[in-house]
Amino acid sequence: MQDIRFAVAAEFEQVDQLIIDQLHSDVDMVENIGHYIVDAGGKRLRPLLVLLVAKALGRCETPAITFAAVIEFIHTATLLHDDVVDISSLRRGRPTANAEFGNAPSVLVGDFLYTRAFQLMVQLADFDILRRMADTTNTIAEGEVLQLVRAGDARTTQAQYLDVITRKTAILFAAGCYGAATLCGRDEASRQSMHAFGLNLGIAFQMIDDILDYEGDPEKMGKNVGDDLTEGKPTLPLIYTLEHGTTAERELVTRAITEKTSRDITDVLAAVQRCGALDYTREQARHYHDLAKQELERLPPGPAREALHAVTALSINRNH
Repeated sequence: MQDIRFAVAAEFEQVDQLIIDQLHSDVDMVENIGHYIVDAGGKRLRPLLVLLVAKALGRCETPAITFAAVIEFIHTATLLHDDVVDISSLRRGRPTANAEFGNAPSVLVGDFLYTRAFQLMVQLADFDILRRMADTTNTIAEGEVLQLVRAGDARTTQAQYLDVITRKTAILFAAGCYGAATLCGRDEASRQSMHAFGLNLGIAFQMIDDILDYEGDPEKMGKNVGDDLTEGKPTLPLIYTLEHGTTAERELVTRAITEKTSRDITDVLAAVQRCGALDYTREQARHYHDLAKQELERLPPGPAREALHAVTALSINRNH
């Protein structure tokens, strides 16, 4: 990631500083929780995409830096809310904010970060971006509800799974890339191309995340393997196993999803590997990776486009 960030190193530092500055609040708990989750680090992938797209299109200036911070604030807010809903205890290698401070403070500070994001968007004075981001955050919320509804439902189809991850994860990737093209003054065709790039990249990224829940290294991922199973999430590896596994494997996975337990994680992992579910999910991730890669050819050649190619490759070739 350090090599990828090199193309926008100065701008990336400005985004980090803006995030820190915008965490200021007269309420101590807001700052404490805000800094706790932001200081945990993470890939900062979404704001990085904003900067790289803007740089590739020739205008990585103050508006793009502000918008990159907006995207990161929205993403961070979703993490705070997600961890409460999922009753998660570990993220990025340390206790989640809800485990450290409690559920209620985490939800409320998540709300603070959402509203701070919109305060920053107003500064951009671009109604098209404001409208699109209002729609995007609404779609993310719908995705969260859909995921909650699907939890524990072993009848979930691949199409329903794709709908959830598109709304919950990929749409913010897409909005960031579309917004960057908008701030660069590009026409609608160029904006839609960047939207397609972000959407397909986000889908591929989430599919690999779902694989890592079954074969990742907890030390590198910073979270517990099997968390999705504990939450009853019918992710693609499990759905494929339900469609193609033996009777015993289907019964095993159905029980794990409906009971929301990782008690049989070893047996479930053996089942998803035995029937080729992880390989199938990788193939699907590569399909969306390839779609994203195609859109990058529309960008002018240069270091920023090469960095975007590297991000795209990394989305499916990573261990955390």
